[in-house]
Amino acid sequence: MIRVLLADDHAIMRDGLKEILASVDGFELFGEVSDGKGLLDALHRTLPDLVMMDMSMPGISGISLIERVKSLYPKLPVLVLTMLDDSHVALQALKSGADGYITKDRPAKELIEALRKVATGGKYIDPRLAEEMVFNDADTEMPHNRLSNREMEVFRMLVQGNNPHDIAEQLFISSKTVSTHKANLLEKLGVNNVAELVRYAMRQNLFT
Repeated sequence: MIRVLLADDHAIMRDGLKEILASVDGFELFGEVSDGKGLLDALHRTLPDLVMMDMSMPGISGISLIERVKSLYPKLPVLVLTMLDDSHVALQALKSGADGYITKDRPAKELIEALRKVATGGKYIDPRLAEEMVFNDADTEMPHNRLSNREMEVFRMLVQGNNPHDIAEQLFISSKTVSTHKANLLEKLGVNNVAELVRYAMRQNLFT
């Protein structure tokens, strides 16, 4: 029996996922949480066989949450289930330690396939995103491909309207460190401010 801990901040989504798990032999809902802190607290108490988590939740989330989970529990399989249909984000998630990445618009049959593969030590990537990585993202000279995982996370949060203080609190780092990451990523992307950063993200179809 594969015990799954579900982390998603939308109750309707959790209810739907619970129904899917209940309808398939070999899976058991280990527990459910609605944010990153809840996930870390649950893992501190008892470990499931697999974590299925959203990328965007209140507080610590996304790349930072994956890194935190994997640093504490390196062998715990993590499957990202998200609305972010973006090969750039998927690649960053995988680089940060996620064992699989699938979008919420995929059929339940594919989700179960991803869960089984990740739970048994394999890797899974949404086929459409895998194809995009191979054919559309072959140009590794794109400026944003030179960003570190942390810089990409700060990039995403700035574009979403978070200020450096909020980012520092969510990533559990100092405001000075956030400012350093911000300065570095602005330089790497060749932009001067957050407004230009947003325009860059829009042009490259990042974080949509």
